[in-house]
Amino acid sequence: MSYTGPDFDPPQPRRSPLRRPLTVAVAALVPGALLGWGVYAAVGGPDDAGGTDRAGSGVRTSPAPSTGGPASASDDTSTATGPSPSPTARKPSVSASPSAPAAASGPLKGKVVVIDPGHNPGNFQYATEINRKVNVGTHWKECDTTGTATNAGWPEAKFTLDVAHRLRTLLEEQGATVKLTQDDDRSYGPCVDERARIGNEAHADAAISIHADGSGAGNRGFHVILPGAVHDGPADTRAIVAPSTDLGRRIAGNFVRSTGTAPSNYIGGGTGLVTRTDLGGLNLSTVPKVFIECGNMRDSTDAALLTSGDWRQKAARGMSEGIVGFLRG
Repeated sequence: MSYTGPDFDPPQPRRSPLRRPLTVAVAALVPGALLGWGVYAAVGGPDDAGGTDRAGSGVRTSPAPSTGGPASASDDTSTATGPSPSPTARKPSVSASPSAPAAASGPLKGKVVVIDPGHNPGNFQYATEINRKVNVGTHWKECDTTGTATNAGWPEAKFTLDVAHRLRTLLEEQGATVKLTQDDDRSYGPCVDERARIGNEAHADAAISIHADGSGAGNRGFHVILPGAVHDGPADTRAIVAPSTDLGRRIAGNFVRSTGTAPSNYIGGGTGLVTRTDLGGLNLSTVPKVFIECGNMRDSTDAALLTSGDWRQKAARGMSEGIVGFLRG
């Protein structure tokens, strides 16, 4: 069973003197457009795994996939003593884009969204620091991990930053104020407890942590991770479980529509939704938050999608439309 979430109701256009003739023209085109969509749905859409970004997208992206540093298949989706370490910044440390424009007017004006690009490209150089344990409420676990990588060596941390940049642009176009937990502006991390704290201190209206999975070959598709009810030590998710579930459902439904990608075939029972109580980024959040595993980097078919700029733009758009729908209610 494939999950389909709530539809996104786009902003209404301004009236124009040309509205009546345009309406007639559009009405004439609708049957053809619907026929075209039917064919698209029947064949599963175009294969855009070529890894080329659309020209003129105006989105800052990571370099083309290439071999990066060592990577493991674990993440905050992985598992005791000391406070979260404070990494040394390579560049001025900021949680929002240094070049981010002032929030535009739009349906999300006044809303704050925190994007958490999973891991950090420099984590593999700081094994001691990222292996230190932090309290996530239910247990202690590693500050952070290196994340996974494709079989060709393209790191998850590069993927997550690229998608985060694309998502930030789309949300800012809707008027939102967007903050990133890291923008490759620090040596490693931040730790999972700090990632949650950044969203909390920003009083985010919504937060999303972006990841890609490192499962076995043949395991395909995306899944959205929702926070379960936790009330233990510094963790108390009871107030955010319901709104986070709404957020996750909307993101999952729009992700399917935007990318044409099916929900995971190895977790979530075909719904694309999974509830967990072991993730520090969710346990310690006091704002509505979800994780998304966009696909499996260790499966060659999924990897071809994840390394495609066109597909990553569609993925960002699916997330954006889900967030917009959630924040507009």
